[in-house]
Amino acid sequence: MDLEEFRTRGKEMVDYIIDYWETIEQRRVYPAVQPGYLRPLIPDSAPHEPESFADLMADIERVIMPGVTHWQSPHFHAYFPASISLPGFLGDMLCGGIGCVGFSWASSPACTELETVMLDWLGKMLNLPEDFLVETGGEGGGVIQSTASESTLVALLAARKKMITQMQAKCPDLGEHMIMSKLVAYTSEEAHSSVERAGMIASIKMRKLPTDEKFCLRGETLRQAVEEDKALGLIPFYFCATLGTTSSCAFDNIMELGPICNSENIWMHIDAAYAGSAFICPEFRPLLNGVEFSDSFNFNPHKWLLVNFDCSALWVKSRSELIGAFKMDPLYLRHDHQNSGLVTDYRHWQIPLGRRFRSLKMWFVFRMFGIKGLQEHIRKHVGLAHEFESLVRQDGRFEIENDVILGLVCFRMKGSNELNEDLIQRINKMGKIHIVPCQLRDKFVLRFVLCAQAAESKHVQYAWQNIKEIATDLEKDHQ
Repeated sequence: MDLEEFRTRGKEMVDYIIDYWETIEQRRVYPAVQPGYLRPLIPDSAPHEPESFADLMADIERVIMPGVTHWQSPHFHAYFPASISLPGFLGDMLCGGIGCVGFSWASSPACTELETVMLDWLGKMLNLPEDFLVETGGEGGGVIQSTASESTLVALLAARKKMITQMQAKCPDLGEHMIMSKLVAYTSEEAHSSVERAGMIASIKMRKLPTDEKFCLRGETLRQAVEEDKALGLIPFYFCATLGTTSSCAFDNIMELGPICNSENIWMHIDAAYAGSAFICPEFRPLLNGVEFSDSFNFNPHKWLLVNFDCSALWVKSRSELIGAFKMDPLYLRHDHQNSGLVTDYRHWQIPLGRRFRSLKMWFVFRMFGIKGLQEHIRKHVGLAHEFESLVRQDGRFEIENDVILGLVCFRMKGSNELNEDLIQRINKMGKIHIVPCQLRDKFVLRFVLCAQAAESKHVQYAWQNIKEIATDLEKDHQ
């Protein structure tokens, strides 16, 4: 394919994508295929001779689309948003077209410098403390990671390195393995599984602490756990708080938890993967009060801020503590400006070496929506969530299981867990809408999330009508 053919085929691809978006509402949101469906539809080896673009595109509908879960459909209400937008898509196209690998300033200066500025822009949109921003001349800064899971692990590894260094400074004879065996980290029982997984990867004991009746972790619970572990000779060093848990969008009390972490020399990381986008709205910013106590803070603009996946924003108060955990400086990666104090080499802020020009899509989205447009998007989804909550409350067969603060509603039919398991299986089998469940204490609960940018009141009404009809059939079958 030469450039002229690419020009033609590129326009055709854009047309196909536009047609897909325009008709996505008519597609079955959840695929009706079985595991292994795809292999029989394509040859068992790659073609020896080149094939045409037309033949390839013909196979998209035949092979690929039957197995796609349509995350951008207004009938998709599962997990959390994986939002995309046209400006974000254009930024992603340009990123792919430029094709740079920005592991250091010298490898592509614009890639590094735009990222630094975009993380400052976003930090100011969130009203983060100046400690987290680069432009204020402080010791902190922001970086784009792939996901919140990676950000949690990166923060944990930085905290681990910091504590090992501190302990060896006090007791030079202490070996790293001995210190590692005594380290203990904490998180809520409602935290995302990636937090526990980060502990597993880092070979760190991760204690999951109980929450209150609102699924919120309180300060006294952490204090007691820390005192217990110190009495056992363990070394508390890391705590991951959650703002907007996956199951119910609950918020840990970081105003209570933060001072404890500070007084006990515990690195506090805040995971606000979904909820963080809402903090650009003044009415939701109080949910972030207490961030000033944290050592690192993360959320995913690719969830709810219309920046295409992947884009996870991580800020740290001390970039030197983060760099200290990852810095390797072989000759082939060095450059003339690296010790000038004026440049950032993001390869020292992350696990992989390579990195894409992801800040381009942030720049496109922030400029073409403006803060006002992004706030309107958040508020629309929150309003639609409250509309769904109201519909559920009007039906005596159902109950709400969480405080509906943002775009997630946790609900269930009154009755057994088995009844609700049957309900969600029927909903997803029908394929008109897609939702997923969670476990809250001993209850099996259904989650309804506003996800697609195109979601409107009619889609909420459509979803609820489907749920009601299935519930009615279910009641008849269970009589």
